[in-house]
Amino acid sequence: MAEKGYTRAGQGGYSYLKEWLWWAGLLSMGIGEAANFAAYAFAPATLVTPLGALSVLISAILSSYFLDEKLNIHGKLGCVLSILGSTVMVIHAPEEEQVTSLDEMETKLEDPMFIAFAVIIIAISLMLIFVIAPKHGQTNILVYISICSAIGAFSVSSVKGLGIAIKDLLYQKPIFRNPLVYILTLALVLSVGTQINYLNKSLDVFNTSLVTPIYYVFFTTTVLTCSIILFKEWNSMKLRDIIGTLNGFFTIIIGIFFLHAFKNVTVNWSQLTSSVKREPSSLPHSNEAHYALLENIEASTVTCDEDNTLFSRGSEL
Repeated sequence: MAEKGYTRAGQGGYSYLKEWLWWAGLLSMGIGEAANFAAYAFAPATLVTPLGALSVLISAILSSYFLDEKLNIHGKLGCVLSILGSTVMVIHAPEEEQVTSLDEMETKLEDPMFIAFAVIIIAISLMLIFVIAPKHGQTNILVYISICSAIGAFSVSSVKGLGIAIKDLLYQKPIFRNPLVYILTLALVLSVGTQINYLNKSLDVFNTSLVTPIYYVFFTTTVLTCSIILFKEWNSMKLRDIIGTLNGFFTIIIGIFFLHAFKNVTVNWSQLTSSVKREPSSLPHSNEAHYALLENIEASTVTCDEDNTLFSRGSEL
């Protein structure tokens, strides 16, 4: 699009809406989000969200093949750690969902803790969108990703509530008379639209292999925080499960650190293996050097003894 003279998404342009490839990608994302929609309806968010780590590995591999973005050995190790951490989180996640009806969902949304959390998230998002993003969005990878992640807390909670509404609809309950359904639908549309907009900008400006895993960490953090406050899924977890979930999440963060901190380091397996190998002919030379060093030390010791002897004789005279 830049070669055609169009304004890029990272610079505020929307010319990507005219590209069929972007719509194909959006359609594939929509199919994936529809599957997530069903998962959130029947399982806790703490269990569903960590499985998104699979997108880190898939996106990194696909971007290296189709976008010519290099993924070094540190990036591959980071992807593996992200997968391992997600597996640990799934093993220790809560097994039972805590919200089963719209009435329970409405009661939880009226919780003062969640209202305070929502106010803080909205304030941070507005500050990022109108104050920080125009100045630092093009240079700092965390700005656009933070906007997507903060808004993601509302999208997950909305999807959870709408999933419950769909289940009630299957049981022929009058859900359309409940205004909560329309509120959740509006919140979902606004949050998803904002996420798509700023995620497109982030992917246009920065490396896909970095955007995807960092976005995963930030998004998972907000979802887990929202889950703890709104759904209180962790109240039914044992201490070992809480520790296991946190350890799995920290493992994911370490994996993301490897992806981000060493992105410019050009190291491959051949360089690592060659650095630890020794040539057979180098061993005798190292032994000869060792013996020569010992001989020099002994010679210097003898010379020092002779100097001390001469000095002592001079003192006697």
